[in-house]
This record gives sequence, C-alpha cells and structure tokens, in this order.
Amino acid sequence: MRFAVVVLFSTGLSFAGTWSGTLVDARCWMFEESNVSPRHTTQFVDRDRNREVSYCSPGKKTKTFAIVPPDGVSLDLDAAGNAQAADLVRSSGTKSAMRVIVTGEIQKNLIQVSSIAVAK
Repeated sequence: MRFAVVVLFSTGLSFAGTWSGTLVDARCWMFEESNVSPRHTTQFVDRDRNREVSYCSPGKKTKTFAIVPPDGVSLDLDAAGNAQAADLVRSSGTKSAMRVIVTGEIQKNLIQVSSIAVAK
C-alpha cells in the first residue's frame, strides 16, 4: 500500500508536454524580472515585455536559457536543454528574438528537455 501511495504522488510531480515561447538568456531575464520599482502594485503593469525579451535575446556566449511563453512566466531549461539551446543559437548566427518549441517534462518551472527546435 505504501508503494502505491509513493508512486501516486511521485507521478503527479512532473508533467510531460510541449511549450512554445521566446528563447532568452535566463540570467538576463532573472535580472529584468527583479528590476521592478517598489511602487508598482502589480507585476505586469507598465512593463514592456517585448523590450525585455529583445534585451535578453541570447548570444553565442549564453550558457543558461529560459523560454518566455506569451503569458510572460518564464520556464528554465535543464542542463541538457541549455546545451541544445546553445547549439541552436550558435547555428542560427543571429542575436534576435528566437521563437522555439520545447518538448520534455516540467517540474515547477524547470523543463527537462527532450528536444528543442525553432518554431516555424
């Protein structure tokens, strides 16, 4: 019986799926998200998400990545996903907003990436 309970709860902790959004430099995005005036009462009011996403576009030296879906809540990539994203950025050769589709499993806001590809 204990085994069944453990299996039941452990399977509910991660969810497989597909996510799409803009690939960003995770470190830059974290700083942009925390760069909010203490006078703001709402996190999403008076913020230019397009500017923030553009500002945090990944470069060839970026090591940690996240995707920002249209709702603006970022999802970090695991180590394997960071390596795949770095290869994708290096092969694209541009430093502009890159829309991607990521498949894998998610736990909280970390995606364990199975694959990542440029959205068409």
